[in-house]
Amino acid sequence: MHLMTTGPVLTIHRAADEIGGNCIELQHDGHRLLLDAGSPLESDGATEPQGAVPRTLDTSRNIAGLVLSHPHQDHWGLLRALPASWPVWSGAATETLIRMTASLSGGAVAQRFQAYRSQESFCVGPFTITPFLADHSAFDAHMLLVDVGGKRVLYSGDFRRVGRKAVLVDRLMKNPPTGVDVLLHEGTTLGRAKAFPTESALEDDFVALFQRTRGRVFITWSAQNIDRTVTLYRACKKTRRTLVLDLYTIDVLERLSALRDTLPTLGWPQVCAVVTSSLKWSYESPDRMNTPAFVERVATSGHATGAAKLAGRRVAVVMLRPSLLRDFRKKGVEPAADDATITQIHASGHASRDDLEAFARAIGPRRLVPIHSFTWDEHLEGFANVERLRDGEVLEIP
Repeated sequence: MHLMTTGPVLTIHRAADEIGGNCIELQHDGHRLLLDAGSPLESDGATEPQGAVPRTLDTSRNIAGLVLSHPHQDHWGLLRALPASWPVWSGAATETLIRMTASLSGGAVAQRFQAYRSQESFCVGPFTITPFLADHSAFDAHMLLVDVGGKRVLYSGDFRRVGRKAVLVDRLMKNPPTGVDVLLHEGTTLGRAKAFPTESALEDDFVALFQRTRGRVFITWSAQNIDRTVTLYRACKKTRRTLVLDLYTIDVLERLSALRDTLPTLGWPQVCAVVTSSLKWSYESPDRMNTPAFVERVATSGHATGAAKLAGRRVAVVMLRPSLLRDFRKKGVEPAADDATITQIHASGHASRDDLEAFARAIGPRRLVPIHSFTWDEHLEGFANVERLRDGEVLEIP
C-alpha cells in the first residue's frame, strides 16, 4: 500500500495586492512556517495593530517558526498581536532594531528570538531556511530560501541594487540557487519608469549641497537607514562639516556597531549628538527606552550639544524630524534664510522595474508569485511563469 502525499502549500495571508503587511505561510506535513508578519502601512507605529491580523491566519494553532526578513514594521509589526509562544528567527541586528522600535513607542515584543546568519542554513521543523543578506534601505535585510518536501521557495523580501550592498544581490544573480519552484517576488516600484540614483551618486549630491549652502543644513531621514547615515557622514568629511545626530540615531549606531564596527558613531571625527527634551524624556521614562545612563553618558561625552547651541554651529548638518523641530524651535533654532532651500535627495529602497525583471530572469523559477505591490496586474509583461494569487488563496506546490 502506498500513501498519497502532497507537496507544500503556500498561502499569502496579506500583501498579494498591496505594499506592506507581508504575511506568508508555508505548510507541509502538518507543520507551519511563516515568512514575515507585517502590519499594514497605515498601521505602522501603532502600539497594538488592532484588526491587522489577517483573517485567514490561524493564530490558535502552533507554528514551527516565524522567520523575519528585515526590521521594517510592514514585515514584523504584527508580532505584538501574535502569540508570545511563537518562536521567531531573524538576523541579530534585526532583533536589536525591532526591540528598539517597540520600546521607543512604548510597547514590547514578547516572542523569543533566535539569530540566523547569512548563507548559513538552519532547520525549523521540516523546513530548511537559507538566508541571503541583500541590499535594501533597511539594515540587515535578507532574502529567504526555503527547502521543504523536495521543493524550493525563494522569498525576495525587499531589495534593491543601488545601495552600498548592491554587490550582494549581483552575486546572487550570477550564482542563483538552482531549481527554484516558486519565487515570491516583491514589486514595489513596478509603476515607476525612472531609473533610481545610487547611494554613491547621492553622496556626490550631498557634497554639492553642502558646498553651496552658507549655513547649516537640516536633513530628514530614518535613523535605521544606515546607508543614508553613512552617505551623509562621508559627505560631511569631504566638506568639513559636522554631522549632528539625535539620541536615538546615536543609540542605533552604537548598538549596531557591536555587530559591525565600521559604522560611524559617537567619538568618530565630525560626529556630534544633540540632546533634546523629547528624546531625553523617552530614554529616561521607565515605560519607554528606560536607559537614563545612556543619556548621561552621551551628554557628558564631550561630543554632544544642546539644541540652543546649534545656533552657533554654522557648518553643521543637522538631523531633523517633527519632534526634533519642535524642540529646536523652543530653543530658537530652525531653518533660516541661508539654509531653508528645500531639496529632495533620495534613492529608492527598492529595485527598479528593470532590476526586478533581471532578478526574475536570473532566478528562473517554475512559478513567479507576485507580492508587495499595488500594481502587479498592470505590469506583468516582462515576467515569465506568473502564478497570480490573492490574499488567502492556497497554492499547492506540486
